[in-house]
Amino acid sequence: MEIEKLYESIKEEIDKKIDEYKEAFNYDNKDFFAEIAFCILTPQSKALNAWKIIQTLKENDLLFTADSDTLENYLNSIRFKKTKAKRLVSLREKLSINGSLEAKKIIFNGDDVFKIREWLVKNIDGFGYKEASHVLRNLGFGEDIAILDRHILRNLLKLEVIDEIPKTLTPKKYMDIEEKMRKYSSKIDISMDRLDLLFWYNEVNYLFK
Repeated sequence: MEIEKLYESIKEEIDKKIDEYKEAFNYDNKDFFAEIAFCILTPQSKALNAWKIIQTLKENDLLFTADSDTLENYLNSIRFKKTKAKRLVSLREKLSINGSLEAKKIIFNGDDVFKIREWLVKNIDGFGYKEASHVLRNLGFGEDIAILDRHILRNLLKLEVIDEIPKTLTPKKYMDIEEKMRKYSSKIDISMDRLDLLFWYNEVNYLFK
């Protein structure tokens, strides 16, 4: 199949990305938090723009200290900047203990990736299953979960893994499509996190976060 040929042609690049994700789990508290904050900014915005903003905020320490009004001034290249600025502050508060960032300690209370994802969806303002899965993949835990964005759904449709792209992704619909992708992943022997990167590359011709 064409998708498998494409995988073989960029397998080394994909392997490198996966190694970077696994390395991210060992980041210090601030860099670890930044990976999560990135996924607050990505919905309905370009990932490259979101990451540039996170890098700027991190370098100036604003990501860890600024109020929402200050943060909003830096979010001009993404959509819903007022809401997302407030969500960054909410995220910082939720993932701190006595004013100190402790994201890893708070989120990874156990090793069940599905329970961790449920916690993220229920507790982090702005996170649905897609964003929570994105965070977990970027921290090295994406082998068995799907980031069902438009790139992935288009590829699943082309490959006839799904019959149509749903207008809305309810939790039940998300789980149904994720399970279909999981079965396809097992069938072609390419893990879900690698398949996600492969589909992304198939759409935009480069790999990113």
